[in-house]
Amino acid sequence: MEAAGGGGEVHKASNDKEEHFVLVHGAGHGAWCWFKLACLLRGSGRHRVSCVDLAGAAGSLVDPDDVRSFDEYDAPLLDLMAALPDDGRKVVLVGHSAGGLSVTHAMHLFRDKIKQAIFVAATMLPFGYQSEQDIKDGAPDLSEFGDDVYDLKFSLGDDRPPTSVALREEHQRAILYQQCTHEDSTLASILLRPWPAALGAARFGFGRADDGAVNTVRRVYVKTANDRMLKPEQQEAMVRRWPPSEVAAMDTDHSPFFSAPERLFELIIKSL
Repeated sequence: MEAAGGGGEVHKASNDKEEHFVLVHGAGHGAWCWFKLACLLRGSGRHRVSCVDLAGAAGSLVDPDDVRSFDEYDAPLLDLMAALPDDGRKVVLVGHSAGGLSVTHAMHLFRDKIKQAIFVAATMLPFGYQSEQDIKDGAPDLSEFGDDVYDLKFSLGDDRPPTSVALREEHQRAILYQQCTHEDSTLASILLRPWPAALGAARFGFGRADDGAVNTVRRVYVKTANDRMLKPEQQEAMVRRWPPSEVAAMDTDHSPFFSAPERLFELIIKSL
């Protein structure tokens, strides 16, 4: 079932059942990027919201250059999931952009604690081995913006692989926030951080192939039609190769939590 829409008029959405939403940010972002959606979810009823800062994010005490593996990067999310009580109550995971990789990681380890996983303009690749085409579809291609889009840091030495990656400030609005207000994109430029280079390795497989655990969790994909970071055709290709239970569409940029938070809220509630 596919729904379309962008910002516009806010329609009241409700869900009588209390849910626990765990919101997982993408590369360079942090728990801060969810502040509008978190307010909407909390204000709509009795919903509980946990916004995670992955290792190296603005709210993390970890230096992104010190993160050496995807497990280290995801540790805050995995620790949160491990601490949830085994009482039958399940969480709804929401992942944005590269946060989709972290969501799939959690699905692999904690499937019995997850009611549903929602991928918002997110990398949605099968857990374990990925083909070259999977990796191409899941990795941003920003070549149209020139050769100087990223800043790389080599904290282990210039002869070693980079330890962190950052999107240069002059490209941030054009790539991530072109439909957001200038106030929101200015806030983001202050709070964005470099992300651990170890995150990129996750796209090349971070578990055994043909893992059945992730397929027991219901998945929803939210497409963003005007996305310049993860192109619509890349999103479509990932949806085709690993079909979710439901697909919704938004007429937004890569960051609907800023550009159309009310519409994103509605789609999330309706998907439950």
